[in-house]
Amino acid sequence: MSLSESKPWLKFYDYVPESIDYPKISMYECVRKTAEEYPEEIAYDFMGTCRTYKNFITDIDQFARALYGIGLRKGDTITISMPTSPQGVIAFYAANKIGVIASMIHPLSTQSEIEFYVTKSKSRMVLTIDIFYDKLVAVQKTTGFNKLIIAKIPDYLPPLLSVLYWLKQGRKNPKVADTDKVILMSTMMKTKYPDHPRIDVKTEELAVILYSGGTTGKPKGIMLSNYNFIAEGQMVAQWGGIDRKYPKMLAVLPIFHGFGLGVCVNAVLMAGGRCIMVPIFEPNNVAALIKKKEPNYLIGPPTLYAALNKNENFRKANLDCFKAAFSGADTLPSKVKQEFESIVKARGGKVKLLEGYGLTEAVTAIMAMPLNEYRENSIGVPFPDMRAKIVRKGTIEEANPGEEGEICVEGPAVMMGYLDEPEETAKTIRKHTDGRSWLHTGDIGSMDQDGFFYFKLREKRMIKSSGMNVYPAQVEEQINTHPDVAEVCVIGVPDIQQVEKVKAFVVLKDPSKACQEMEQELIKHAQKDLIKWSCPREVEFVKELPKTLVGKIAYKVLEEEEIKKLKAEGKFSG
Repeated sequence: MSLSESKPWLKFYDYVPESIDYPKISMYECVRKTAEEYPEEIAYDFMGTCRTYKNFITDIDQFARALYGIGLRKGDTITISMPTSPQGVIAFYAANKIGVIASMIHPLSTQSEIEFYVTKSKSRMVLTIDIFYDKLVAVQKTTGFNKLIIAKIPDYLPPLLSVLYWLKQGRKNPKVADTDKVILMSTMMKTKYPDHPRIDVKTEELAVILYSGGTTGKPKGIMLSNYNFIAEGQMVAQWGGIDRKYPKMLAVLPIFHGFGLGVCVNAVLMAGGRCIMVPIFEPNNVAALIKKKEPNYLIGPPTLYAALNKNENFRKANLDCFKAAFSGADTLPSKVKQEFESIVKARGGKVKLLEGYGLTEAVTAIMAMPLNEYRENSIGVPFPDMRAKIVRKGTIEEANPGEEGEICVEGPAVMMGYLDEPEETAKTIRKHTDGRSWLHTGDIGSMDQDGFFYFKLREKRMIKSSGMNVYPAQVEEQINTHPDVAEVCVIGVPDIQQVEKVKAFVVLKDPSKACQEMEQELIKHAQKDLIKWSCPREVEFVKELPKTLVGKIAYKVLEEEEIKKLKAEGKFSG
């Protein structure tokens, strides 16, 4: 029996069952059952505005009637382009109740990116906040989606914060009027719509589309079912011990991301916990929330912890509230881990900062360190019902303990496939000799004799900037559209603040045009159609790019040269 079959890691945790019995229902039904069990408990806290589960499910039901009332039907898609906020979460479950697929995208996406997402998902409606009204109206004209729904953040803020928001930001926002093409969410929440018929939403049906940047220049839509989210959510809740004694999760991560939506929101709400929603990450505000709300769980990328470590408010907070703290989405620097744990200990806490691993193709987190175990540099062991193994590169042959290879995962969180890309799906999800379909992650790692996994590197070209995925091919494609560019190669460069920053090496058609003004012009050119974190922070002009023997751009040579340069300057010691 192979290690992936025997699960030797079970002995390292005694607080999680070996297997979970997942209800064969929709996500909405799961949350409704929670509301029936804990009607008067707080479901979410948004900047001081709290809603009980009873009120939360009432809001979801109202918005579900509204969506049905304005024309959405089972199998349709709605794009939700919202920060972590009540409106975004209410819309997510309301859509699910009537069998509508939620396509989740970042509200800061550029107009051309939104056009791509709306077209790819065949969305009939879009929900966003009023700040982005003008951009979405322009997208509506080019794509022809039926209805634009506009939410306003102050609608769910306490009165004083609502006034302050108006003075600082709200009065600058575009004016929105209800038309046949545009409707305010607040209007929908106040209008009496007739009850919709009961809609049979099956657990195995497509429920959510999340996006992974494309290795060939275009993002891929990741199709996730109700079952995927329910299984992943219940595994996370069991692993972290989310219950009525320890209910509070600081939901800092955005809901367009599997990490934020799957772990910080869905897992918590299915377990009867409390989401403390944070619409924008800002260290001072987050530190103040930790001090005031005393969350039990803190989850985020290494950059979140690095920022908190430097924050004086965080250093003065009472930190014995934490039951668990997990880092994911990127490799955790030992310095960040040690400093965080030192601060927590000094402020009365006991938790260790543990690592986990996941990917959007499996909703998000699918393994982590057990709460009662620690192994240096390990990303932990799989959750209940998830399997993981290392296979030799380019094969489906399982590697020996300690041998490096590709990380493969299998289990109920694994995606249905890529939207309208059967060939890509077949390359990624492959049947092995055990008869199971395994997801090939493209990540390189190893597993020790006890079944603990260790992440080494990403096989596919990808940059992790502030915990966000950046796909160099996508950035290169955009820069290549500039008329002065002959060739371009984009790499990730080690950076203290971002872990990796995006840098572009450019060959110009006319080398004499290389100057600081051209560098800024190319950066602005990228910003026209790429989201902020994908844009290069630096452009270096070169006469030629290094090539492999078969004529491909040797990006690894550029990465190695950049690291050598940083080491020589004393800016990198890795």
